[in-house]
Amino acid sequence: MTSNPLLANWDSPFQLPPFSEIEPSHFEEAFEVAMAEACAETDRIADQEEAPTFENTVVALERSGESLTRVARTFFNLTGAHTNEALQKIERDIAPKLAKHGSDMLLNASLYGRIATLWDQREDLGLNAEDSRVLERYQKMFQRAGAGLDDAGKARMAEISQRLATLGTGFSQNVLKDESDFQLVLETEQDRAGLPDFLLASAAEAARERGLAGKHVITLSRSSIEPFLQFSTNRALREEAFRAWTSRGEKGGDTDNREIIRETLALRAEKARLLGFRNFAEYKLDDTMAKTPDNVRGLLTKVWQPAVAQAREEEEKLAEMARGSGENHSIEAWDWRHYSEKVRKAEHDLDETELKPYLQLDNIIQAAFDTATRLFGITFRELKGLPVYHPDVRVFEVLNPDGTHKGLFLGDYFARSSKRSGAWMSGFRSQHKLKGEVTPIIVNVMNFSKGAQGEATLLTFDDARTLFHEFGHGLHGLLSDVTYPMISGTGVARDFVELPSQLYEHWLSQPDVLSKFAVHYKTNEPMPAQLLEKLLAAANFNQGFATVEYTASALIDLELHLLDDPAELNVADFEKQELGKIDMPAAITMRHRIPHFQHVFSGDGYSAGYYSYMWSEVMDADAFGAFEEKGNIFDPETAEKLLTFIYSAGGRQDPEEAYVAFRGRAPKIDALLEKRGFAA
Repeated sequence: MTSNPLLANWDSPFQLPPFSEIEPSHFEEAFEVAMAEACAETDRIADQEEAPTFENTVVALERSGESLTRVARTFFNLTGAHTNEALQKIERDIAPKLAKHGSDMLLNASLYGRIATLWDQREDLGLNAEDSRVLERYQKMFQRAGAGLDDAGKARMAEISQRLATLGTGFSQNVLKDESDFQLVLETEQDRAGLPDFLLASAAEAARERGLAGKHVITLSRSSIEPFLQFSTNRALREEAFRAWTSRGEKGGDTDNREIIRETLALRAEKARLLGFRNFAEYKLDDTMAKTPDNVRGLLTKVWQPAVAQAREEEEKLAEMARGSGENHSIEAWDWRHYSEKVRKAEHDLDETELKPYLQLDNIIQAAFDTATRLFGITFRELKGLPVYHPDVRVFEVLNPDGTHKGLFLGDYFARSSKRSGAWMSGFRSQHKLKGEVTPIIVNVMNFSKGAQGEATLLTFDDARTLFHEFGHGLHGLLSDVTYPMISGTGVARDFVELPSQLYEHWLSQPDVLSKFAVHYKTNEPMPAQLLEKLLAAANFNQGFATVEYTASALIDLELHLLDDPAELNVADFEKQELGKIDMPAAITMRHRIPHFQHVFSGDGYSAGYYSYMWSEVMDADAFGAFEEKGNIFDPETAEKLLTFIYSAGGRQDPEEAYVAFRGRAPKIDALLEKRGFAA
């Protein structure tokens, strides 16, 4: 028996972590014990006398490390969504230790020898398709970690992995510190000029949470700062807020990320060379659908050119609108959203203040659930009184069509200073069948501005789209139906993982969904048909801007990881030079500037891979066409294929094969260009 709740058996409902019993200090002991246990399990697998079989090696590895997985998932979900100084200190300490633990396993010669033997014998092992896929993933994972290198190479790979883990942790903590330290307090009527009631209400709530009751505070959460930039008529404050937002990670002092970036890029380049690749981009893309940097650049360039042309047309309209308002200044980055909102109002008779009363958070959650019910037959019921890590977290049981338990879904929707920015899906437990039917516990984390006490939380349409996007990821985890943890849910190629999420966004924009769930938060009246028509007609408004800010980030990410010698990189100069090469409009800033580009530098998940959203968008635009061609966005036959080959399949098969199995052919880029309003 142990007094450490992380190491005890969890008898809480659905085996949720016993959050109320967990103290930060528990993690230090739990990681130490769980890593030792996992090491012992790995050594037993590697050193056994029996000849390697799929069961005693691959399946054994899939069964091992259960305690460590449980502790790590609980810990990193907390450090992302509800952290504190004690957890951050542990995170800085544990990151290199976990990296060393991973390296020790993946560079274990005896263990790799068993995997390699099985790989050589794979045609004679009688494996089914899923077994074969898992063996293939293990073989590739060991090779890409450096298992085939000599002793000196292995030692250096281990050193690099540990240092990169430390750097990634520091990068993300620095960005969070810059975000949480900033608050724009609106003291006067001039400070609040132009702000609609919904933004003032959320700014008042943000102030109350920061001990400034009676005041109004704008934070660096997108749901706070973006509407401020849209509606504030105080241009000086717009500039102040925008500069704070875009200078995260490069303010000098302890939170400056530029040295971290240089060292990270240099270590990644060295790692790639050790493994026989010319640069990190080639290494990273070798295990994706895209395969090569040239393929990535080709896609991004094809979209970039029409996007820039459209953005310049949009900019001229903004300048004309500014001149019409008596403003003769050029359009700057902190002006774009402000005048864009005015142009949208003029061209489409549509503004955010009209839409937002119809986009209640609770209703959009129900819209996402209802869409899943109509597509896949699953249902949701909210459960109260279960252990959660913050009072704002909501828990829903997910039920199969026959009413049996499918999994748990946690929704954590509101911004707070203890949460990193952005939105994401994660899991406390993945679905698999190695120990009976293990059901998933999936969480969506958002950063929406909370409504005033007692008032509904209202979303922008972009917020609503984000919710549908992350719920698409959530369904990828909840609907998973595979045997092995390695390929469960989102365990797929990085440039395939965004397909289920981006595809799911399409249903939000359908009249069939909006007409049912977009109802006024006070009157409960449905969104007027005329307003709904205006919303849908404006779907591609400002698309040049949106495409340019994203694609610029993706191109810069690629170029950073093609550098031969990044150790001497001047981050600001590089960013300026590369944006100049691609003719970046001066009035648009990258969606994620390099010093706070967490997708790329808080770990290497999207490093040389930020293009993945667009790669997947080629598929999602084409995939939704399968429903449109049937004349029914909930067509049962198409939905069944979508479930079988995409949402439930995890990484069971090659992603290209999975897409073709669903669609009957490879995707066409024309659908993407049409979706974004560009000529094919």
